[in-house]
Amino acid sequence: MWAYIVRRVAIGLALLMALTLVTFALFFASPVDPARFACGKNCNEAQRDVARKALGYDLPVHEQWTQFMKGVVVGRDYPADPELRAANPSIVTHCEAPCLGYSHLNAATVNDLVGEAAPVTVSLALVALVMWLVGGVLFGILAAVFKGSIIDRGIVGLTLVAYAFPTFFIGVFLLKFVVIKWEILPYPEYYSIADAGVGTWLAGVLLPAAVLALVFTAGYVRMTRAFVIESMSEDYIRTARAKGLNGRSVLFKHGIRAALTPLVTMAGLDFATLLGGAIITESVFSYEGLGLLTLQASEAYDLPTIIGVVVLAGTFVIVANIIVDILYAVIDPRVRLG
Repeated sequence: MWAYIVRRVAIGLALLMALTLVTFALFFASPVDPARFACGKNCNEAQRDVARKALGYDLPVHEQWTQFMKGVVVGRDYPADPELRAANPSIVTHCEAPCLGYSHLNAATVNDLVGEAAPVTVSLALVALVMWLVGGVLFGILAAVFKGSIIDRGIVGLTLVAYAFPTFFIGVFLLKFVVIKWEILPYPEYYSIADAGVGTWLAGVLLPAAVLALVFTAGYVRMTRAFVIESMSEDYIRTARAKGLNGRSVLFKHGIRAALTPLVTMAGLDFATLLGGAIITESVFSYEGLGLLTLQASEAYDLPTIIGVVVLAGTFVIVANIIVDILYAVIDPRVRLG
């Protein structure tokens, strides 16, 4: 078991290193000079050279990647050029490990920018996860139990309608009617739990989380329904019924347990992907999370921030895959032999 865990972690670390290298190669293959955006609109070529050295853009791509990985492990000082730091020690900014870079446009480390935006995205993702799991699993089981009935068709039909609408439309619709017209909920605004308490925090993230959850719920209803119907047709279910177990015991003790196993994998990966930022939802509700941070960085061509968020999002997905693989190995020992 431990050998399997070590192998999966080693593969995950290798994938993470490959992700950072590919990200650097893609962004720096662009013909656009990132120093032009870091320097500003009215700077001359000399000022661009200073900005290029300060951020390390004058180095080859592989050397920039090496410096980035070194910063992730032990931290890094900015400006990147040692001569600039020596000439003016007062401008030196230290970025603690794991350092994701320095945004010249925001005059802050990417760690600080991510640290401010991450709680917003994590809050939305956590609340949305609970909502789509509860709603998706419950309605999926209900549709499976009443397979072929009007209840089943109604649930499946509603999920297809919800899945068909784009996220921005759902967000704007709920914002206009639920908040502005009907005043059922207060205008969504993010509050820290430590500052405002759990109730205020939950009220602030409830509506945007519901938008995210609604899209995911549609998929989880259909998947839960399919998994439950499939598991209820297995031989061990017929054996349990032959032993005299009632329908409720067979469903909840045997059928649903087997059906929910693949949903754990889906939920883990979807949650990890969502932690990388919900760009559309955060933009609709003006939530300053990782999604909006990425959008603003892309518009301003803030290369360090873009790379930092991409690497962070990839890390979430890779870590989630490792955790899911380990959980599967615990549940099914045959996986360890693969």
